[in-house]
Amino acid sequence: MANAEPGSVADPLKSAPLGSEAGDVSQPNSDEVAKWERNVVALGWVAFFGGFAQDMIQPILPLFYTSTLGLTAEFVGFVEGALTTLVSVMRIGSGYLSDRLKRRKAMIFWGYGLSAVGRLAIGFAASGPVVAALRLTDGIGKGLKDAPRDALVAGSAGRRKMGAAFGLQRMLDTLGSVAGPMGAFLLLRLWNGHPNQYREVFWVAGGIATVPLLIIAVRVRERFALSTRHALAGGGVLRGPFARFLVVMLLFTLGNSSDAFLVLRAHSVGFAPVLIPVAFAVLNLTSAAAAIPCGGLSDRIGRRPVIAMGWGVYALAYLGFALVRLPWMIWGLFAFYGLFYALTEGAAKAMVSELVPEERRGTAFGLYNAAVGILAFPSSLIAGILYQRVSPAAPFALGAALAALALMGLLFVPAANRQEEHLRGNPHI
Repeated sequence: MANAEPGSVADPLKSAPLGSEAGDVSQPNSDEVAKWERNVVALGWVAFFGGFAQDMIQPILPLFYTSTLGLTAEFVGFVEGALTTLVSVMRIGSGYLSDRLKRRKAMIFWGYGLSAVGRLAIGFAASGPVVAALRLTDGIGKGLKDAPRDALVAGSAGRRKMGAAFGLQRMLDTLGSVAGPMGAFLLLRLWNGHPNQYREVFWVAGGIATVPLLIIAVRVRERFALSTRHALAGGGVLRGPFARFLVVMLLFTLGNSSDAFLVLRAHSVGFAPVLIPVAFAVLNLTSAAAAIPCGGLSDRIGRRPVIAMGWGVYALAYLGFALVRLPWMIWGLFAFYGLFYALTEGAAKAMVSELVPEERRGTAFGLYNAAVGILAFPSSLIAGILYQRVSPAAPFALGAALAALALMGLLFVPAANRQEEHLRGNPHI
């Protein structure tokens, strides 16, 4: 994709470039469109190295907290819980701020910069309060970058390639999440017996976390086309088609509990614990391999059908986890479940982009990412209660049922922002 000729990138967009209506401050030529396409690729590699660094430290943080620093489980729970909440709040604020300031790139840069500082410096931490401050610094960075990055990807790709663009982000982010734990494993094997082996991994992860900063500085170009017909003073995004889509997504998310329950369910049918990481690797590789084709499919047939397919896969996978009885079946369920992520994540973000004007996309992505993240807590809490008090199959049955309800709710969400299409003067875009 990065090596495409300028004409090949621009041709699909010539019929209706994003800045084509009267009053736009941006009139893109084919060279600019090619740069926007490179933006998508560059931001994909930003996601790869960011995910690499994050998932390199994530598996060993609990051991570092308890064995190296001697922190209690309660303190660990407080810090990580506060981190999740802070990330969700920051996503809302950063998305809105990037719309108001009309600056995506700078906020993405500072977000990744704060995360890099937090991950590198934690290797020097010697007390609970210092660790808490550094983890929250990392959380501020993560919350600061997410919504502006999604908005910049959407603005750079062009509507006809938006699904594939988000599919590329998903693929590279997932591959980074596969490479991170493997990198940590290899380093721990190499430094086995070192008294500071966890700290050394943090330092390496901090170095890797600086790579996105170089890519952003050198390869990413600001992109913000503001139409005078869509003035920011025109109102919020929490109404109309986007609000309906958000409600449907939250209904689905209520049944989408933590993937930790997949581990518990696999263990309950006799799946060997040592094979759990391999099963998750299968899930992630399936998701990564299918991400771009599934995103491209949403560009061709529409977002709603692909999201519906994804939720259908989810419902069938969760039904399978509810009914599974033999350990060997777990392999197929994990691989099949990976298709859910590939089908839904890119298409859902592309749909968010289409349901709001470009100058409100940061706000919309902030609300979308934050709401889904916040609801992950009650969904996992409900799943835990059902798993413990009803049966190990119960949370999966609930997830399948809510996915089916969300599928019906999706029928009431418009395929695109019809008002915006009318204002563009081309309802066939």
